[in-house]
Amino acid sequence: MDPLLDFTDKVALITGAARGFGKLLAQELASRGAKLVIGDINVEGVKSVAEALSAKGVEVIALSCDVSRDVDCKAMVDAAVENFGQLDIAVNNAGVAHDWTALHETDEALMDRQFSINVKGVQFSMRHQITQMLTQNNGSILNVSSIAGIAGAPKVSAYSAAKHAVIGLTKSGAIEYGRHNIRVNAVCPFFTLTKMVTDMADEESLKFLSKGTPMKRLGEPEEIVAMMLMILSPANTYLTGQCIAIDGGVSAG
Repeated sequence: MDPLLDFTDKVALITGAARGFGKLLAQELASRGAKLVIGDINVEGVKSVAEALSAKGVEVIALSCDVSRDVDCKAMVDAAVENFGQLDIAVNNAGVAHDWTALHETDEALMDRQFSINVKGVQFSMRHQITQMLTQNNGSILNVSSIAGIAGAPKVSAYSAAKHAVIGLTKSGAIEYGRHNIRVNAVCPFFTLTKMVTDMADEESLKFLSKGTPMKRLGEPEEIVAMMLMILSPANTYLTGQCIAIDGGVSAG
């Protein structure tokens, strides 16, 4: 196996692993030798992912995880340490979008849901992950933000505000813990053809969004996960505090 993408015996934690980026990343890391702790609020879904991986000989633990609950985020880290003795990689992927909503029509309930899951869920997760990584003097955290976290996003302002906050947590964590050999980065995808996106946008909307990219198409989940693997590579030891747009060139304009 290419040493750049050899994750043999690395222990990786992934939230939101029942589908989308999280599920695909779990499969890719497992195929490269990682041991996994995967969680999702969709318990049946994440257990199904774990069962399929386990059938291939992968060491994997699946947990119910609502990232808006600090106790659930701690339980993920505890499971990694209790079962595998360490935590090398943590991917804070769990998140929610919302329907197209004008900023002046965005109410308190919508804001609370976005910040409870997309922001507090990342902070709760990071605090327990970092606590463990400090004992190891090593670790890599990858947060999933969005192109909406580095630019304005009309009609999804609550989501954009939350994903901007993820960027703040990422950069702050990188600065605070770099001296402890803990790397913290983020990916910022443009609209990608995951179920979360196809549930909120009909075919015409997807075509319209595609026209706004230099590559004239939306991303495939595999393309985002390929970059996630490269960021998490055990050989990638000096990259931290970066929020990388994977957007078909949208942010170049």
